[in-house]
Amino acid sequence: MTSSSPRRIARVRPTPAPGPAPSGRSPDEQFFVANDAAEFHSAAGTRWTVIDSPFSASRANANTPAREGWEPGAVVSQDAFTFLAPSVPVNVFGMAHNTGQPGRDLPPQAFHKAASSVIGPGEAIQLDSTVGYVDPEAELTVVVGRPARGLTLETARSAILGYTIGNDVSARDLQKTDELWISAKSQDTFTPAGPWIVTDLDDSKLEIGIVHNGNTLRTASSADLGWKVDEIMVYLTSFMTLQPGDLVLTGFPAECARIQPGDTVVCRVEGIGELHNPVTGASWEEQPA
Repeated sequence: MTSSSPRRIARVRPTPAPGPAPSGRSPDEQFFVANDAAEFHSAAGTRWTVIDSPFSASRANANTPAREGWEPGAVVSQDAFTFLAPSVPVNVFGMAHNTGQPGRDLPPQAFHKAASSVIGPGEAIQLDSTVGYVDPEAELTVVVGRPARGLTLETARSAILGYTIGNDVSARDLQKTDELWISAKSQDTFTPAGPWIVTDLDDSKLEIGIVHNGNTLRTASSADLGWKVDEIMVYLTSFMTLQPGDLVLTGFPAECARIQPGDTVVCRVEGIGELHNPVTGASWEEQPA
């Protein structure tokens, strides 16, 4: 519970200008921007202020070298950039069996999702032809703001920068044969996240749901999670140090539907917004040695 006004923080890439990139300009530019407007889709909600990285202890989450018009304090329009995944995490975790009382009756249990599986809004979830049955899972996702180990219920919230939307894409057939769920959860593109981080959000009762090919599926609430956010943070930091920018997907209590190439999936979390991703067949390219 919080009395502060939520703020949105996003990791973005400036839209390339026509023609060749200026000398020294990285194609992987990233900047952080913030917006305090209460109405996300208002005129004020589309005008963002460039800020220093909120992840001061993480090199991966530093702003790239300055460019004209993107100095801290500069105001940029939403049509001048592309939203990226909200951070570059070291660790990505999901919570297994975390729905309702049945989930709470079990000890808390996390699974690992490869950081390389994270993609941003609008990027394609790519499905290999051999992967079988795949579901999306819209999840309230914690974004860690500082190094954290040994948190207590009293200090857990101090390590949270805010919340974003995560899609825990899951290959169900592979879950049956892989006890650790690595192949089912960590495939490339299997963790869409974004479009931004919302700070000071009351996470106790947020509606969560999926729109699959325009069809709104049955929703649920963050109140339906077995283990709550502060308890999850205490559990994870009891055995490891969470790092700035890490993502913790808290569980999926709502309805999902199989996704296949050609589909679109929208994950919704009340108070944050919508995360849109198309679904395609896989088109992996062998990386040079």
